[in-house]
Amino acid sequence: MSAPEPTPMQFIENKTYDNIMVGDHAELARTLTARDISLFAAMSGDVNPAHVDADYAKDDMFHHVIAHGMWGGALISTVLGTELPGPGTIFLEQSLSFEAPVALGDTVTVRVQVTEKQAKGRLLLACTCRNQHGKMVIEGIAKVVAPRDKVRRRRVLLPTVRLHDVGAHYARLIAAVAPMAPIQTAIVHPCDALSLVAAFEAADKGMITPVLVGPRAKVQAAAEAAGRSLDTYRFIDAPHSHAAAAAAVALVRDGTVAALMKGALHTDELMEAVLDPFLGLRTERRMSHVYVLEVPTYSKPLLITDAAINVTPDLNAKRDIVQNAIDLAHALGIEVPKVAILSAVETVTPRMSSTVDAAALCKMADRGQITGALLDGPLAFDNAISAAAALAKGIVSQVAGCADILVAPDLESANMMAKQLIYLGDADAAGIVLGARVPIILTSRADSAASRLASCALAQLFINRPTPTAP
Repeated sequence: MSAPEPTPMQFIENKTYDNIMVGDHAELARTLTARDISLFAAMSGDVNPAHVDADYAKDDMFHHVIAHGMWGGALISTVLGTELPGPGTIFLEQSLSFEAPVALGDTVTVRVQVTEKQAKGRLLLACTCRNQHGKMVIEGIAKVVAPRDKVRRRRVLLPTVRLHDVGAHYARLIAAVAPMAPIQTAIVHPCDALSLVAAFEAADKGMITPVLVGPRAKVQAAAEAAGRSLDTYRFIDAPHSHAAAAAAVALVRDGTVAALMKGALHTDELMEAVLDPFLGLRTERRMSHVYVLEVPTYSKPLLITDAAINVTPDLNAKRDIVQNAIDLAHALGIEVPKVAILSAVETVTPRMSSTVDAAALCKMADRGQITGALLDGPLAFDNAISAAAALAKGIVSQVAGCADILVAPDLESANMMAKQLIYLGDADAAGIVLGARVPIILTSRADSAASRLASCALAQLFINRPTPTAP
């Protein structure tokens, strides 16, 4: 079978100097979007707040965000370079007068019209940009050298550009807890500037009320390095990290604090105190870690579990891991989260225990042993997050292609999956441990201050989540 004939729109074609007449014209129309402004700012480096900061713009002379002036100038260049004269055109001069601002949602019609043919292949063209009301927003004159030779070529396909608003995920989490009262939080062994500053910044934003637990001299040195004072915070002196973890757990047991936040100590030191069978914070549910990621290439927040606590969980542990993630999703406002139980394949295969566990977890949800979500599995990673991949494999599912929660078979796969999304996929990440008496903000030494703040917000959202009503 022969390939279909190319359509005219698949080609770009010029008009040569000899074939151009005075009065010839060309147009294009474009509606201004926030994406256009972001792309232009990223390309040019022009971050004038009149264009990119809505809070600033509302108080300036126009009272709203406006397009960069040269966005319209670029559209004029587009018409000259692709329509009239088209490919082969050489820009010589451009004068522009900016008559009115272009706002988000405005549709600008760009028109260029030949007003004079000059020697040596030169043209003068009148250039205008009018909005949807016919109002002139830009006008000017362009001088170009028109092509002498005819050009007709296939249009070049432009690369896909994905915009990632760095920190937007963190900002939304922090904004969501702004109306909530701060939670009393024990900061365990905050002996470095990063963990201490994160606690102070969370306190400054009204998210937590820190109780500092650790060796006073080391914490004081960290505070001095960060340029902060300890004077306004309650302090529990503990000689070393193990003692700090035990003292912090005791604060939970006596009701002094409602959350724990890991400082500059190893995770196993903190969790040893938390898991103590007599003095720890165990409940009937297995503890597990849940990452909340915003991945630039995914349309919504993505929860991944368990990447930090349970190395090779059995079926009962996986049940609790799933339920913990569902409960956090509810706290984030996801009413019926879609849970994908991951494996390497999407069919149940006895030789792969993860597929058998996935099927069992789905049946447990059917029987009410897991509640508050839609479960499906086994699903491979691509089928869980890509509707196209699920369709290609003929998977009919309410979860496939649009999962909110990814449940990995074991800690290694969960940890690698999350870290790949963070370091290769530019994902913003926050996370907490659930299943203990209180949420545990289990930060990594590599976490940024913003990530630590967002993890505090997760704990605050979880503590303040609505109480489920009885059916």
